[in-house]
Amino acid sequence: MQQKTIIISTVIVAALGYFVDIYDLLLFSIVRVQSLKDIGVADDQLLAIGLSLLNWQMIGMLMGGIAWGVMGDKRGRLSVLFGSIILYSLANIANGFVETVEQYRWLRLVAGIGLAGELGAGITLVSEVMSKEKRGIGTTIVATIGILGAVVAYFVATHWNWRTAYFVGGGLGLALLILRISVYESGMFKNIKQAEVSRGNFFMLFANRELFFKYTKCILIGLPTWYVVGILVTAAREFSQAYGMGEVADPGRAVMWCYTGLTLGDLSSGLLSQLLKSRKKAMFIFLTLSALTIAFYLTSGAISLSQFYTKAFLLGYGVGYWAIFVTIASEQFGTNIRATVTTTVPNFARGSLVPISMSFAYLQQYTTLVGSAVAVGAICMLIAFVALSYMKETFHKDLDYLETI
Repeated sequence: MQQKTIIISTVIVAALGYFVDIYDLLLFSIVRVQSLKDIGVADDQLLAIGLSLLNWQMIGMLMGGIAWGVMGDKRGRLSVLFGSIILYSLANIANGFVETVEQYRWLRLVAGIGLAGELGAGITLVSEVMSKEKRGIGTTIVATIGILGAVVAYFVATHWNWRTAYFVGGGLGLALLILRISVYESGMFKNIKQAEVSRGNFFMLFANRELFFKYTKCILIGLPTWYVVGILVTAAREFSQAYGMGEVADPGRAVMWCYTGLTLGDLSSGLLSQLLKSRKKAMFIFLTLSALTIAFYLTSGAISLSQFYTKAFLLGYGVGYWAIFVTIASEQFGTNIRATVTTTVPNFARGSLVPISMSFAYLQQYTTLVGSAVAVGAICMLIAFVALSYMKETFHKDLDYLETI
């Protein structure tokens, strides 16, 4: 009974932590237009400066992903759960006070560093305290509940000022610290803590050819998710104008509908992987669905707003494989490097938005907004399919082992 209580509390706290993480992570995309207008950014600069700030946030997540991941393997999973939430909660409260683009830039960087630790530490902990037959259910619950944070962020930003929305996010994070007291450290981590083995050695992933390619493939299968969220949905305003729609789409509402789809997609893909007893098959099905929904979105004409938001919902459902994505990363590696991998992989996938958005902006010099999106999207999908085809199945894998060079 005590073990069952530990598992339940771990899953709940990890899920709520990811909920707050996603709330804060996507809040900028939701309030981008209004917040930038309020600090004096001109209309024709909203997309360029917005993407620049998003890139700074993603750079922070790359930095934080490495730092928190290494800490998770060296000092324990719980140290990351406490440290990351304190940093991003305080950073987001500070975001509510910004008056210049420069201030906004630095605070999105700091927030990104903090946000980077939450998901990886939570998924690692859940994967290690649950049995191999049921851990997929635990990680699915974490991802599904967590993704709803974006939906709540939209409604908070809709009913209150964008500054208040940042304060709410920071406050939720600090309140969650109280719940963290009930969570115990992973038994697998405790068992290796005193062992004479390298822990949290990020460079181990580059010193061994097999580990390097396995790590790279874990990252690459996540590219379509952030292409969809960071380009197609975040720039919903600009895409609706390019399609010649009678009304301009609200990026915040598009993000809300996308993440509603993502929530259902995560639940579906996670349960599908349990039903098929295969992470790889479920991932292939959802990658195929992603390609179809992206094509459907990019062939829009002068459709109505409701039809546009329906397409945003379908986009979200198609890339709703985040639960399987992070579970695969966690299951691919040994206990002494697992937190490092599980924390850095989703953040490197998120960080891929930097070259993706730069490519998207660069190609617009030679083609249209939609043409650029088609080219970048096709490359992202191709890379993800190739990476998945070379991955090994991990559904039945025992996670209690160590990695050596």
